[in-house]
Amino acid sequence: MCRHLAYLGPAVPWRDVLVTPEHALYRQSWAPRRQRYGTVNADGFGVGWYAPGDPVPARYRRAGPVWADPSFTDLARVVRTHALLAAVRDATEPGADGEAATAPFASGPWLFSHNGALTGWPASAAPLTAALPPEDLLTLEARCDSAFVWALVRHALRRPQGKRQAQGHGHGDALAPTPGDALGSAVARLSAAAPGSRLNLLLTDGATIAATAWGDTLWYLAGPAAGRTVVASEPYDGDPRWTEVPDRTLLTATRTDVLLTPLKEPS
Repeated sequence: MCRHLAYLGPAVPWRDVLVTPEHALYRQSWAPRRQRYGTVNADGFGVGWYAPGDPVPARYRRAGPVWADPSFTDLARVVRTHALLAAVRDATEPGADGEAATAPFASGPWLFSHNGALTGWPASAAPLTAALPPEDLLTLEARCDSAFVWALVRHALRRPQGKRQAQGHGHGDALAPTPGDALGSAVARLSAAAPGSRLNLLLTDGATIAATAWGDTLWYLAGPAAGRTVVASEPYDGDPRWTEVPDRTLLTATRTDVLLTPLKEPS
């Protein structure tokens, strides 16, 4: 169910990451090699990308298959970026909200994608609604599980994690949560409320990537010398440096570093 990818590195046209490689995300829309659930990702696609000097990403999303959109190949040829997040979708519930339900979701500098499904949706999510402000629920972009997962992650990104000790004083500024904190918190809540859910989450602000492997495939390609990192549902070419992320793992990355941290099963 879905394939997604995030890229950080030198500015390149979209096509160098999304179209040209032999098994690029474009091809994964109809012929994924490692997808465990579903076979065709034809229920929408999206690309979010960052322009120089602007921390707020732009998005291009459509409800149909990427191969049926003639504008995509033109954009992929000419639009250059140093950071992007893209996804092709196999909907949990076909027809649910169309383009609005297609990743990437966005808020401020963040782009987000969910590869998976929330078991028992929507009933399983009901106990978690109490953790969200009413305005977050009322402004969900779509009525699908991925949009709800994004609401939980977005709320976690905004929630202070404690206080930074101020020198010579007994209090300090609130610590902002890290992207990894936000994803880990969301996965813990969701997996406890809906056991058996597949929660491969992908998040970027254009400078860092955070991702979880929880129930589906996740790989990364890191080239420190080239200042490039790619995190994807599956390898897009035969480069032997692609590394699979173990299940139940949090990945955090920059252009030059990748850190893997085990995630605990909910008690």
